[in-house]
Amino acid sequence: MNPINQHEQLVTRRHFFSRSSNGIGTAALASLLNERALGDDAAGSTFPGTAKRVIYLFQNGAPTQVDTYDHKPGLEKLRGTDLPESVQGGQRLTTMTQGKSQKILPSAWKFRPHGECGTYVSDLLPHIGSIADDMCLIRSMYTEAINHAPAITFFLTGSEMPGRPSMGSWLSYGLGSENDELPTFCAMTSRDKEASCGQIFYEWYWGSGFLPTHHQGVKFRGVGDPVLYLSNPSGLDQKLRRKLLDNLSRLNAIKQQEIGDPEITTRIKQYEMAYKMQASVPDLADISTEPQYILDMYGPDVTRRGSFAYNCLLARRLAERGVRFVQLMHAGWDQHGNVPTQLAIQCRDTDQPSAALVKDLKQRGLLDDTLVIWGGEFGRTVFCQGDINNEKAHGRDHHPRNFCSWMAGGGVNGGMTYGKSDDFSYNVAENGVHVHDFQATILHLLGIDHEKLTYRFQGRQFRLTDVFGEVVKPIVS
Repeated sequence: MNPINQHEQLVTRRHFFSRSSNGIGTAALASLLNERALGDDAAGSTFPGTAKRVIYLFQNGAPTQVDTYDHKPGLEKLRGTDLPESVQGGQRLTTMTQGKSQKILPSAWKFRPHGECGTYVSDLLPHIGSIADDMCLIRSMYTEAINHAPAITFFLTGSEMPGRPSMGSWLSYGLGSENDELPTFCAMTSRDKEASCGQIFYEWYWGSGFLPTHHQGVKFRGVGDPVLYLSNPSGLDQKLRRKLLDNLSRLNAIKQQEIGDPEITTRIKQYEMAYKMQASVPDLADISTEPQYILDMYGPDVTRRGSFAYNCLLARRLAERGVRFVQLMHAGWDQHGNVPTQLAIQCRDTDQPSAALVKDLKQRGLLDDTLVIWGGEFGRTVFCQGDINNEKAHGRDHHPRNFCSWMAGGGVNGGMTYGKSDDFSYNVAENGVHVHDFQATILHLLGIDHEKLTYRFQGRQFRLTDVFGEVVKPIVS
C-alpha cells in the first residue's frame, strides 16, 4: 500500500469493517500485508531525494548559541551593561528572568575559523569545527515555544501539544523501510555521567501519534537487552517461539477478517519484526568487531553502553543497515546557573562523537545520502541569569527568538553558514528559519513534498508542518 495515501484505503476503519462482510476484511488484510500492492499512486507527492535516511542528534535542554556557534566579538565591550529595550522588544520571558536585570554576558570562550570555509566555531567544539567544510550552519533558527517539553515536541512532531506523530514516524509512513530485519525508526537517549541537569525523555518524542503504531520508534536501551523482551523467556527456544508466532499470526488473521482493525495488522507485523530482531540486533550492538581506529575516532566513552559516543557509533551501524530514521537525544544542556562548569562537560561529551559520526559516514561513502542534524529546541539568552559577577554560578535563560543548528550530508551545501542574528545574538537579522521551514527542508531532502505527506484523522488532513513551512532552498545542493 502506498503509505502517503494509506488513509484513503483505511478511511472506513473499525466500525465499517465490523458491519461488513468477511470478504472485505480479507481484502483489507491482504492489502495491508503487501504495502506495494496498490502501486505508486503518489508519484506527484514524491521526487528523487538526495537523502535516504536521517540521523538526528537532538541536544535536549537548548545549547547556548552565544557560547558555541554564534560568534559575537563585539559583546565584550558591552559586558555588564543592560540589554537595550529596543533589542529586547517586549519578548516573552520565563518567570525565572521576567522583571529582573538583563546584564549582557559575553562568551567566556574564544571562537576560531575552521576549514576552507572559515566558519567560526567555539573552542568548546574543536572536533565539530574540524568538519566545518561538510556542515551547513544555520544561525537564524527561531521557534514559538519557550519551555522545554513543548519546544522539543514542536521540533519533533510539528505541534507543541503531545499526540502528533514524530518526524521518524512520518518518514516511516511516507517512505517505508529499506531493511525488513530492523525497525524503520530507532531512538536512543543518553545523559552522561557528570551532567547535573537534564530533561525528561517523554515517550511521545518517538511516538507514532495517530499513525498506525508500527511506525513508532523502537527504543534502544543502554542497559540489559538493547531492546525490551529481545531474549526468549527461560525454557522457550527459537523453534518453539517460531511455532507460537505462526499460530498467533493465524489467530490474528481470523480476527482481522472479522473486524478489519488496522491495529491487528500492526500487531502481526510487530511480532514478526521482533522475531527477526532477535538475530539482527545482537549483531548490530556488538561493536567488538569495529577496528580500534574507529573506536578511537569516537572517543574514550564509546565502549560505555548508553553514552552519547556509543549511541553515535550505533547510529552509523544502523545507517549502513538501511534504517530510515535514527534519533539520538542527549540531555544536560539546560544551564540556568552553571554555564561555566556544565557547558564544557556537555561539549566534551558530544563534540568528538558528533564529528566522528560525520567523518565515519563520509569515509564509508554514506554521507552523501545520509542527513545528519545537530541542534536543540531553542537557544539561550545573551543576558546573564543570576549574578554576573559570580563567575562560577551564572547561566542563561531560555531564548526562542534566535539560535543555531547544523546539517551535514544528504544533499546539504557543506561549508556554508545561512542566516544571521543581530549584534546581540538576540533576534534574527537575516534569513530566518522557523521550525516548520526546517521540517519542510528535511522532507524535501528526502524527496517528499511536505504539503502532500498527509494523514486524515478526526476529519482533517494532518501533516508534519501543520499548515506552514517553506523549503530553505539556498542550503540545498
